[in-house]
Amino acid sequence: MKKLKNYLLLSACSLAFFISCSNDDNPVANNITLHFNNTFKDKTIVLGDATSSTATVNVSAEGQVHHFSELKYVISNIRLIKADGAELPYNVNDLDKGATVVNQAKPQTLDYVLTNIPVGEYKQIKFGLGVKSELNTLDQVRFPNFYAEAGANDTRMHWEWGTGYRFTKIEGFYDPDNKQMSIHTGSTIEGAEGAYTQGVDAYREITLTLPNNAVVNKDAPRITINADFDKLLSGKTNTIILKSRTDDHNHNDDSNATPNTMSALQMVKFVDNLGGDRSSDLTGMFSVKSVEN
Repeated sequence: MKKLKNYLLLSACSLAFFISCSNDDNPVANNITLHFNNTFKDKTIVLGDATSSTATVNVSAEGQVHHFSELKYVISNIRLIKADGAELPYNVNDLDKGATVVNQAKPQTLDYVLTNIPVGEYKQIKFGLGVKSELNTLDQVRFPNFYAEAGANDTRMHWEWGTGYRFTKIEGFYDPDNKQMSIHTGSTIEGAEGAYTQGVDAYREITLTLPNNAVVNKDAPRITINADFDKLLSGKTNTIILKSRTDDHNHNDDSNATPNTMSALQMVKFVDNLGGDRSSDLTGMFSVKSVEN
């Protein structure tokens, strides 16, 4: 009887080990890490104040010198496209689980992990720069985690008038005398309270084809996505020269370096450069640098 018990115990342990090994060798899901590399052309951006000697300096297509002291943007509505063309949405209606604020000052935010992705091969990724209109309200109850992340003192991605989120937030300096640059994008509203309608729609859909398939199995792929902020002024759609009211002796309200009464109209030029124009350009400043399986 004792030998039988020992045999059964050994058999049970062997079976458990076999199942464990089988599960490890043949997972049903794994993670994908999205790594965001923010650059000026091929140089990773280093932030700095007006007199910084280490900040990454960029020169636009029009020869305008500029650098950033702050750089943040929202990524949401992520979808993975399988090799057979099927689309896998990733928590697209839950900002707490499917959206993030990429903050160049916080290295930990440059990696966003997609969890529990089914085993398979993926050939494309789609995502939103910003928040789609049906979710773009400052809803602390529905999405408390994202609300807190976006609204933190060192983030401040809540739009001033309290109707939605900032999608990108860029602070910096331009020209040899380091004039202030403050460029914020985000969808706007029109009309009176209780009867608001959509104003400027700053949300943009990005579609990127991977250079090689991301293969999810026992290994977790890492996709490096470049965001080239040289496109801010030197985009596929618009070539922009920064100017402020102090540069314009006629005091026209067409300044675009800092917020002004015409900022919503001027903002669209930056939005189209960074996120694409929704017709001929669906990639904007983004490209896939590598896929590591």
